[in-house]
Amino acid sequence: MTERILIVEDEESIARVLQLELEFEKYETGVAHTGTDGLILFREEKWDLVLLDLMLPGLNGLDVLRRIRSHDEHTPVLLLTAKNDVEDKVIGLDLGANDYITKPFEIEELLARIRTALRISGHEPAEAADPDLLTFGDLSLHQLSREVHCGGRSIELTPREFDLLQHLLKHPNQVLSREQLLDAVWGYDYFGDTNVVDVYIRYVRKKIDDGEASHIHTVRGVGYVLKEPVHEA
Repeated sequence: MTERILIVEDEESIARVLQLELEFEKYETGVAHTGTDGLILFREEKWDLVLLDLMLPGLNGLDVLRRIRSHDEHTPVLLLTAKNDVEDKVIGLDLGANDYITKPFEIEELLARIRTALRISGHEPAEAADPDLLTFGDLSLHQLSREVHCGGRSIELTPREFDLLQHLLKHPNQVLSREQLLDAVWGYDYFGDTNVVDVYIRYVRKKIDDGEASHIHTVRGVGYVLKEPVHEA
């Protein structure tokens, strides 16, 4: 069965791009440009997921979300937010939003988050997900196209940096020693210093992190682990 996605976005150009991209991915779509119209459309028809902009004329996104959740606790809702709307993001999640994505965003990341939300809600079977796409939090890496995105940003990595991040994404929340990373990324026949791992970890961190939050955590005396970003001194 084809999943149906409701787009509630007041910027018509953005709504149109989202509609075209989603329909290209074989989703059925509906579009509303105000909070009131979005709520009416949500109540009149059956939807599998809602893409909801926070900044809407009339009823804003949080008001729409609050009214959706007063009658429906299960339909996934993904918020489309501006970069600095931290407080609204927190309120939205507290009100029952399943996820959010910050504008401007890459369509590949949005599609990955949609697939995840649908899979978790039971609307999409696990095998429908792209097997070549690795995701963790706001990180996504496509193994065939070698495209990497973080927080909506496109990340340019060297081949070695890509292989290192790919291995970490295949083992999230797992502490990997320098020797394990060396064998996986550089190969068993590499006889150089294990400090090369530390050097390339710094390279990858500099590219994917925002200057404050670190995705790759150091486990002193052991190695590294990919975890949810935290602020490190």
